[in-house]
Order: sequence, then C-alpha cells, then structure tokens
Amino acid sequence: MKTKIIEGFYNGVSYLDYRKQVSDLLAKGKSTGNEQTEDLLHYSKLNETRMNRLDKTIQVDDATIKKLNSLQEEYIWLVLSEGWCGDAAQITPILNKMVATTSKIELKLVFRDENEALMNLFLTNGSKSIPKVIIIEKESMMVKGSWGPRPEGATNLIKSYKAQYGVVDETAKTELQMWYLHDKGLSTMNELSNLMVHLEELGHQKM
Repeated sequence: MKTKIIEGFYNGVSYLDYRKQVSDLLAKGKSTGNEQTEDLLHYSKLNETRMNRLDKTIQVDDATIKKLNSLQEEYIWLVLSEGWCGDAAQITPILNKMVATTSKIELKLVFRDENEALMNLFLTNGSKSIPKVIIIEKESMMVKGSWGPRPEGATNLIKSYKAQYGVVDETAKTELQMWYLHDKGLSTMNELSNLMVHLEELGHQKM
C-alpha cells in the first residue's frame, strides 16, 4: 500500500492546479477521466460554476479551526476526485478552505481514473466512489484513515431515496445538491475535523 500512497502523493496537485486542469479541459470541450460523454461534460460545467461559488462563499467555522490547529502531527490529505463528480465539486472547495486555516495539513488532489490502483485500495462498498480523502501522517507516509465520499447526512439522503425509488435519478441528484446548499459545508468540516482529532488520539495511545 505504501508504494501506491507515495505514487499518489507525487501524482497529486494543489487545489489551484486541479481547478486549472479541469478548466483547461472544459475549454476544449472535455471532462476529466477516461470516459467522455455529453452528460459528464454537462455535469463538469455545472460543477465549475458550483466550485467558483463555493470558493467565494465557504467559511470555516471557529470550532473546526480550533480542532485542526490542535493537531500535534503534520498530515497530508490525498484526495481522489474528478471534475464531473457532483459530490467532489461540493467538497473539494471546503477541503481547500480547511487546510488554509492550519499549517498541520497539506492538500493534494489526484484524478481517480489516472490512479486506479490507489482508488482500488479505498473502495466504498466495492465502488469507486469519490471524493475520497486519504489521511496520511506526513513524517511516516502511513495511512491513518480515510473519509468520504459524502457526509453522513448526504449519504443517508441518497440511501433513503434509493430505498424508496430503486434508482438515483436526476431528482435525487437535485435533492442532494440542495442538501449541500443548505448544509454550507458544516457537516464535512465537523466530520473531518473530529476524525482528525480522533485519529491523532488513537496514535498517541499506541505510543
């Protein structure tokens, strides 16, 4: 696993570079990833608009800032993502804002389809669901945990919809985007910052 993690780290780019690569492909009428369809291009364009908005509006709450800055070790968030993914569009701007508040975490993004071996190590119920945040201790490059692809509330919404209607259709996707809009990133911030504190506590208990 460690070899794949290190490869992923060196393949990773900053949030700004990730945004630029997605935008450059859109300018050529392409989406990221191995598959090119009109639907994926359409979603990528929508996501570009969402991410632009989130970059301007997302605010990290004081409780999250306090928890992240209480960390004693340094970490890397290695995030598997793609430009066409609606969840990734809602979450990666939040991750970027979170790491900007602390010197304890470095953010690197990698494209899922270009890093299949890494993705296969972090499947969700057997699927290549993204975004997936891989939490790495910087000094040792050891994986301490992972998070994603959605906050619990968003996951429950999709589970409930699928149980009721049997599919995840456009209505479900619209409801999911509305959930993210109302949540304002707070669930992602809370879950991830709590996880970081918990993982560090576990690490110290083992020492």
